[in-house]
Formats: sequence, C-alpha cells, structure tokens
Amino acid sequence: MNPRPDAAADVSIPLEPIVSESPESDTGARAGRKRAQLSSKLQAANRRADVIGALRKARQQLPGDPAFGDPLSVTGPGGARAVARAADKIAGGAPTAAREIGFGALQVWQAGLERIGRGRGTEEVTIVFTDLVGFSSWSLSVGDEGTLDLLRKVAKAIEPPIVERGGQVVKRMGDGLMAVFSSPDRAVRAALAARRNLAGVEINGYTPRMRVGLHTGTPREIGGDWLGVDVNIAARMMEAGGNGNTMISSTTLAALRPETLDELGVVAKPYKRNFWAAPLNGVPEDVRIFKLHTSR
Repeated sequence: MNPRPDAAADVSIPLEPIVSESPESDTGARAGRKRAQLSSKLQAANRRADVIGALRKARQQLPGDPAFGDPLSVTGPGGARAVARAADKIAGGAPTAAREIGFGALQVWQAGLERIGRGRGTEEVTIVFTDLVGFSSWSLSVGDEGTLDLLRKVAKAIEPPIVERGGQVVKRMGDGLMAVFSSPDRAVRAALAARRNLAGVEINGYTPRMRVGLHTGTPREIGGDWLGVDVNIAARMMEAGGNGNTMISSTTLAALRPETLDELGVVAKPYKRNFWAAPLNGVPEDVRIFKLHTSR
C-alpha cells in the first residue's frame, strides 16, 4: 500500500539560527568588552577623591575665582553663570572630576569677561543703600495689605530714578534696597531724585521717610551680588542717616565733580555723631562721613 501523498506534511523540522563564529564578530565582542572596561575605569576615576582634590588645587593657578561653581558665585545674570547652573544641575551637584574640569573652564571664561568689563571685576563703583525710617513699627499697625501697598508705591518712587541714571538695583531688602552706579555723580543725583519722589507717597495718612548712604570703592561682584569692605561701609553710611538723612563718605565726596552739589542745591557738612549714639563699626578711621543739606 502506497503512503499518502501528503505524509511529509506531518513531519516538523525545527529551524535554528546559525551563529557565526567569524573572526570579525569575535573582534567586535572584544572591543565592546574593552569599551565597557574603559568606561567603568573612567567612572571610577571621575569620583575619586584624590583626583577631585588635585583638580581643585590646579584651579588655584587658573585666572579668576577658584571657588567658581559654588552657590554664591553662580547666581545672578551672566553667560558663564548660566552655563554653570545648567552643568551643575545635570551633574546633580555631586563632586566629580568632570565637574571640576568644567567649572575650571567656566572660571577662566568669567575672568575673561571681567577683564573686558563685562564681569565687573574690581572697577570702582558707588554703592547706595536705602532704608525706610520706622517702617517695621508702622507695618505692624496696618497689616500685610497696607504694607504691600506702601512698598509698591515706594518702589515706583525710588527705583525709576536709579535706572534712569544708569544705576543697577542689586537687591531689595524689605523696605530698602542696594544699588550700584559707575558714576558717583549719577548716584547722588539718583538718591536725591528718589527722595523727592518719595515725598509724594502717602498711605492712610502715613508718609515714609528714607535714609540713604553712599560710598565709592571697589567691591567684588560675585553671583549678581556685591561683596567686600566697601559694601559694608556704604551700609554704615546709611545707618548714620538717622531719621531720614542722606549720608556720603569722604571717598564719594572727593570723587564728585565740583559743580554737582551746586547744581543739585545741596552742601555736604561733616557728620557729628550724637553723644549718646553708638559708634559705627566697620568704618575705617580714614573714611569720614558727611551729611547732605539743602542749600536753597
């Protein structure tokens, strides 16, 4: 008896893929293993404390701020700072060799910006501090809504004169602010214009009084803020303003053009500290304090 014609259809033959044992595939596998080993070694070196320490030490020899990359130095505007913030975010803030190398490059970049005037290294500026007299006590009596209303009106009164005269508002501190100017004459003009504008501010029968302090020096700009002894001196000038005076240091007075005060109708008189007033700490002995008085 002849088998059925379709009997072969009942036979199943499994098919297995043929694995090539060619030299080319073996070479590729070895190269892949070497790349993985190299990557592992690089990752380990990237986190080694001694490597990171050596790179930090090397940054001491580079131009610019060797601490560039810390929170103080990368806040504020500027291309190098913006890149540093992005890089630190990608790295997760963890100390690594790659992070130190990147910040070293950005450190040099920031130093280059300072040399051409875009990073504001140690150039001379006039620092201005303002503060409202008796503001804290008044705000407690009117509450948050009245306080916010006043602060908005104060900002509209005193900030435009600063910006219009080339000043930069560095930071706002509740009822006061800090600003810097490249010119002491513009700083004085802005301060007096702000005081005139403030005289028109009134809320619930309250008219704020402002004390102002100005000092000229060479502070260091770090992370959009200005730090140094000269900043402290300017703050002390403001503190000497008492119940609403404008005080300037002898350094700023000497830097003014002779005609500036005459044009503004003011004179500078030496500051005499009240017998009962506490001495101003942080003001060098060679820096004298003057109070601006209206001469007209």
